[in-house]
Amino acid sequence: MPNVAGESRHVPSLEFMSTRKTDLDSFAMSLLLGCCLFWGLQQVLIKATIAEIPPLFQASLRLLGATALLWLWCAWRRIPLFSRDGSLSAGLLAGALFGAEFACIYLGLQYTTASRLTVFLYTSPFWVALLVPLWVKSERLRGLQWLGLLGAFVAVVFALREGFAGGAALTARGDLLGLLAGLLWGLTTVVIRASGLSRISAEKLLFYQLAVSALIFPALSLGLGEVWVWQFSPFALGSLLLQTVIGAFASYLAWMWLLGRYPATRLSVFVFFTPLFALLFGTLWLGESVTPGLLAALATVAAGIVLVNRVKA
Repeated sequence: MPNVAGESRHVPSLEFMSTRKTDLDSFAMSLLLGCCLFWGLQQVLIKATIAEIPPLFQASLRLLGATALLWLWCAWRRIPLFSRDGSLSAGLLAGALFGAEFACIYLGLQYTTASRLTVFLYTSPFWVALLVPLWVKSERLRGLQWLGLLGAFVAVVFALREGFAGGAALTARGDLLGLLAGLLWGLTTVVIRASGLSRISAEKLLFYQLAVSALIFPALSLGLGEVWVWQFSPFALGSLLLQTVIGAFASYLAWMWLLGRYPATRLSVFVFFTPLFALLFGTLWLGESVTPGLLAALATVAAGIVLVNRVKA
């Protein structure tokens, strides 16, 4: 899932970006679908790997590897990461929120299915829509936007009720962690929009989030008593490589490239293929059950988000 000002109207341009376009072309749509497909698969990969590698240790390895790759990328592109530009405080806050979001995701996947957690995670745009107007007055919600938010809220409450049904306390815990991750993702976007972070390079913005999280997660993993096992099966090693190289590095760079060249409101609609892919992979790979209530909640959340973004566009 993208965590680089995913709902922002302004994203700093990468050095290799060209003129912005008003519509999505076939290349953009193909790249978007590829990113969404992997982001949906990623939740299933994390959950499937938890049996071998504890969740926060797994996240630590992923974040450390992605931070190193991004640093090498920036060194190759000669993109400054450590210049003094007044962004440190806001950058550290964004990094802490990003890290907290991923902690909720990795911990939540111990208790609930990948498809359920992804639905709750992708409530992030609603938190953004609710919170951004507190700092950016020009983005106050209008009538149809409130209707979309209300529909999504009802859908989330219904899905949470389903998680609590039948005494499934652990499922409910995972659902709530997924919802909290969505809130933290939204807060990260709010910090980026409301601070000077909108003026720094996209690579530096991503570096703040990856590097701060990479520092936090090992201590958090040890603090929670996770056992660090260094003997990985071929599957676990492959999962870590995919999560690191494709998930936390390449797909986020691709997302930033898209945000810098195409309208963010049009891109955001495609992002909601991610829960569908998570549901598909979770069902086919992990044998996760998909209830009619979850499908209805997913459809309602997606419809609400499309409504909010179409009104803004």
